[in-house]
Formats: sequence, C-alpha cells, structure tokens
Amino acid sequence: MALEDARNQVDEAFTNPDLKGLSFENTFGGATSFLRRLYTKELKGVDIAVTGVPFDQAVTNRPGTRLGPRAIREASALQSPDAPYGWPFDALSELAIVDYGDVAYDYANIPAFPDTLTDHIRTILAADVASVSLGGDHYISFPILKAYAEKYGPMSLLQFDAHTDTWADDDMSRVDHGTMFYKAVKSGIVDPKRSVQVGIRTTNEDTLGVNIIDAREVHESGPAAVAQKIKGILGDSPVYLSFDIDGLDPAFAPGTGTPVWGGLSSIQAQIILRDIAGINIKGGDVVEVSPPYDTSGATAIAGAHVATQIVCLLGWNKLQP
Repeated sequence: MALEDARNQVDEAFTNPDLKGLSFENTFGGATSFLRRLYTKELKGVDIAVTGVPFDQAVTNRPGTRLGPRAIREASALQSPDAPYGWPFDALSELAIVDYGDVAYDYANIPAFPDTLTDHIRTILAADVASVSLGGDHYISFPILKAYAEKYGPMSLLQFDAHTDTWADDDMSRVDHGTMFYKAVKSGIVDPKRSVQVGIRTTNEDTLGVNIIDAREVHESGPAAVAQKIKGILGDSPVYLSFDIDGLDPAFAPGTGTPVWGGLSSIQAQIILRDIAGINIKGGDVVEVSPPYDTSGATAIAGAHVATQIVCLLGWNKLQP
C-alpha cells in the first residue's frame, strides 16, 4: 500500500480524475463506491459499469437483499488498495471501470420493475459497456438477461447456486426468484444445452436440459476439473454469469435468503472463477447477499470478491493477446 497516497486520497468515488488505477485511500473512510471506482453516469470510454439493484420482492424466507448492493460496496473497500490476486494483469489499473450507481424504480409499483431494470441494463449495453450487477434477489437476472439477449442473441447461463431456479411457472408477469430461469429458457433468451448450473443441492426433477454440476461433484472432482468441464460445455457461446451467494456453504456466507448446507467453499469458488478465464463472458451479477443475517459481514465480503472475479473474467477477454 502506498502510504503517501493514503495521506492524500479521500472520496475517490467522487474525486478521482481517472477511470483506471488503484485507490489507496483509507479503507475505513471515504465514499464507498465499488472498489472506490468513480461514481458516474457517463459511459464514454468505459469498459465495465458496476451497478446496484436493491430489490427483494420475491424471497422465500429471509428478506433483506435490497441492502446487498450497499453492503457489497462497503466490503469492497477492504480490497481496493490491491490488484486482484491470482491474475496475470491488474484489471483495476488496465480497465476503465465505473460505479454506475443503482437502478431507480418505484418500490410501490413492482409490476413495472422488470422493464425498468431491462431498460437500465439496455442503456449500459448500448454504449458497448459490460455490466456487473450487485443484487438484490435472484429474480433480477431475468430482466437483465432480456437486455443481453437483445444484443447478443440467446445466452449461455453460467449459474452458481444451491437451487436451479427452473421450477415451472408459465405466468411471465410473476416476479419470483425461484422460477426466472424457467422463464428465461422458455422465452428463448437462454440456451439450456450451452448452460451450466454449479453447486446445486436441492431437488428439482425438471431442469429443462441445463447441465448440472452439483455440489457433490465439485467436492469430489475438485474445482480445477470442474472449471475445465464448464469451459467444455460453454464453448465459445456468449455467457452471462450469475452467482447466487448461497452457492457457497452457509459457513462461508450465512447472510443469504435461502442458505443450504453442503455448498462450495470460498476457495473452491475462487479456483473455479479463476480457471474459467477465456469463456466468452459478456456480463454478470452477484445476488442474494442479505446483510441482516450476517453481522460479521463475511457474506458481503464474499459477494465483493465474486464481483471482482467477474470483472477480471471480463478483463481477460479484453487484455489477453
């Protein structure tokens, strides 16, 4: 850490004149944008826009994921003085990354929310910028995927989760965090044959043809082998990566809406995310961080690291020869 910079830097989220570079301001102070990136709605010259989706309409049991984006941003300040570990480049110094703020919507008009979110992401993609969304319950991935499919065609979904979220629901107007990928497949915006769900450990008889790598397989085969299997399934198709934080075991991420034992460890997730570098990723999200159920902040820390790994995956395709 450059202590001379820490003495001078503060509120880099507003004062930083550059879109690239590490921030050395004190981790305990200053405005907490994601990784101290500049808060801006200006997308010219930007590579990646990180945006918050503070939404939790459709949780099964524990509400509170609307507070996830704020907690993830705060937790990300713990890593901002350092280049992301284990990558052959410094994504924060070599990519133009901004914090695009949160999607604005009328909390009392839930039926309008999906289109509002799709429009929000559509604006980012129209500027040829990739999005990384901080959620929010897992439903948010469906409206986001609509915008991605408009730009890239049917997407491959790479989902880390305890649940498949493909329970049958043919009412497309229902806002439900457990059926949105059923709707995504049925509406043709996700190609199930080129999609993978990792860490699954709940029963669902009909997974719509999506490839499943359950938690047991991750534990028995090892994360490096799982990463290679994922890459073989995805091929070169355009990928959207969605990481439900309950893909991790509750020992590593207790602050989530639907915790399920027997999940991935944080090191298994880290290895998989690092070793899938080279997939044709176009964007991603981390969802279901529910701070009220984890006073330690460990779940938000995990969410912040996952989001950083997504940034690095996007950076790989831009920066590697």
